[in-house]
Amino acid sequence: MKKETNDTENKLNRLEGVIGTLSPLKSQTSNKKNKPSNFKTKEVIILIIITMAVSLFMGSLLTQKFMPVSGSKVDNELSELIKNYEYITKNYNGKIDKSEIVNSAIDGMLSHLDKNSNYIDSETSKNFNILLEGKYSGLGIQVYNKDKDIIIHSVFEDSPADKAGLKAGDIITSINNQSTENMTSAELAKKIKESKNGKIELTYKRDNKEKKVKLNIAAVNINSVINKTYEKGGKTVGYIGLGIFANNSYEQFKQNLEKLEKKNIDSLIIDLRGNSGGYLYVAEKIISLFVDSSHVIYKIEKDKDITSHYSKGSETKKYKIVILIDGNSASASEIVASALKEQYGATLVGMKSYGKGTVQELQDLKGGDKYKLTTKNWLTSKGTWVNEKGITPDLKIELNKKYADDPSDDNDNQLQKAIDEAIK
Repeated sequence: MKKETNDTENKLNRLEGVIGTLSPLKSQTSNKKNKPSNFKTKEVIILIIITMAVSLFMGSLLTQKFMPVSGSKVDNELSELIKNYEYITKNYNGKIDKSEIVNSAIDGMLSHLDKNSNYIDSETSKNFNILLEGKYSGLGIQVYNKDKDIIIHSVFEDSPADKAGLKAGDIITSINNQSTENMTSAELAKKIKESKNGKIELTYKRDNKEKKVKLNIAAVNINSVINKTYEKGGKTVGYIGLGIFANNSYEQFKQNLEKLEKKNIDSLIIDLRGNSGGYLYVAEKIISLFVDSSHVIYKIEKDKDITSHYSKGSETKKYKIVILIDGNSASASEIVASALKEQYGATLVGMKSYGKGTVQELQDLKGGDKYKLTTKNWLTSKGTWVNEKGITPDLKIELNKKYADDPSDDNDNQLQKAIDEAIK
């Protein structure tokens, strides 16, 4: 992507070994003993995906499905553009790629709009789609560098790595018989990408013992939702961490919620920290799990006309809900947080959210490029525009600095505060 959309930690949101986190997913692995993590450790965590990516810079995205471009009347300004395009392409003393010139012109137009209207090059567009579709082709591991080692941070369930028995904490010592000592995570990702036959041999160390494993690159589903329970004060608190509003996030969220409700939870924590958004319709469906159709869940403003959007749910839940937010909770996360606060009475814990109150539409260009264009404003269910302001939590609490060095539940003071609030 040619322009950055968020100056916060979304600078780190890259795929395939350049930088890749799906924050705030606490654990995306089938290994139950793994420590949950917000990916806020000092090490850079890398998502190994077969397609090498440049920066995703997805930051604070709220998008609708692709929209067709309708025809428009050629006015004086457009005539000026066409006249100069024709002059340049006919008279320039050199080779010209007309498609590149047109795309550059579109990028230039977008640069004069708001910061959420962005040009997306074809390579970034592929990874943009990967993230929003919730699946990719790869091994299914996340790794990070520490000293001279490459260490597995987590393993996606049912991935090639999971089926081969790889676990969080394993140290990768070689790939295809080449030592990984002093190799960066990005370089490891490149080795995987350049595999011609889709087969990878990894040597890894666990408990000071080395083992070899052969892996086939395959389709991997990105788990954007996890669940846990906490017992405190004689009560059972359910926990759902949601990392992004991807196409498959609603189904994952619903399944995890049903698992928790079968355990007769007394209350629920929804963790939206670091969740920069995704598809609007997914946010709608998740909210509809908690409130019935009598509730307005958000409003859309277009050309001063305001339309209320209602839940499609059939019931309103009864248990207490606490929602964790931070400065990287944006867009769809803010819609969910505000709707459940205003219409359900949920308590918000953490830090003020990002503050993005606009909706983008995605448009395809020839050659695989895309662009996002801001077309609407969204308002909370009670008509508040959070743009550039964010949502202030009911209980403001900054994340403990100890968490960066040791990302455990015990050191996650925001989570602990949420648990205390959930059992009241």
